[in-house]
Amino acid sequence: MIELNNISKTFGMSQALKSVTLTLQAGKTTVLIGPSGCGKSTLLRLIIGLLEPDNGSVIFSGTPVVQKNVFSMRRKMGYVIQEGGLFPHLTARQNIILMARYLKWSVHSIKKRLDELLELTQFPRDGLERFPVQLSGGQQQRVSLMRALMLDPDVLLLDEPLGALDPMIRADLQTDLKGIFQRLKKTVVLVTHDIGEAGFFGDEIILFREGEIIQQGILEDLILSPADPFVTQFINAQRSSLETVKGDSI
Repeated sequence: MIELNNISKTFGMSQALKSVTLTLQAGKTTVLIGPSGCGKSTLLRLIIGLLEPDNGSVIFSGTPVVQKNVFSMRRKMGYVIQEGGLFPHLTARQNIILMARYLKWSVHSIKKRLDELLELTQFPRDGLERFPVQLSGGQQQRVSLMRALMLDPDVLLLDEPLGALDPMIRADLQTDLKGIFQRLKKTVVLVTHDIGEAGFFGDEIILFREGEIIQQGILEDLILSPADPFVTQFINAQRSSLETVKGDSI
């Protein structure tokens, strides 16, 4: 679904990504993990075309993502950021249907898709007329997810979507999100710094450090067969998080 070929990106004197080559599988949930500043969020922005690589190429469904086609490519990708990114002056409904209205979908098509998304996310219908400030953190993220899914994209990109939520809401939304991913069977790329969350969601986990891939595989690979001492160090720093991974058999 997505190929990254020898991708490099520098901001000033800081090199965010160093010659990264990676293939993300269709229909799977890939989790990008690592400490702050390791390049994982930069990689997500390169995929959706918010940034251009200094070197290398991003290939989406066999087509390079370049400036001349970036807007059409973005319509095939849903994007959710940590704080939700909702427009505060628009209601939940207006936020969700924004792109569909821009693309001049019919009223019937918008209503049908909105009904599908409400059922999928279990968002209360009476919340559609509220503004973001009137919604809880979990509700805001559900609205952000519905907006990302409105055009029925091939790929869903999520940049620490649960990072700003309190633990109870986060745990509930984790379970709901995993069910949504399994139901939709879309290609999902999720950024987090939490190893427990990575293990809960990920069909594959890719661990970054200082702009480079240190190891990729399932959670058991990282724990039992670390490719570098940093892998064990990173996991040991988050042992308490691993205990929250539901269904964990390690």
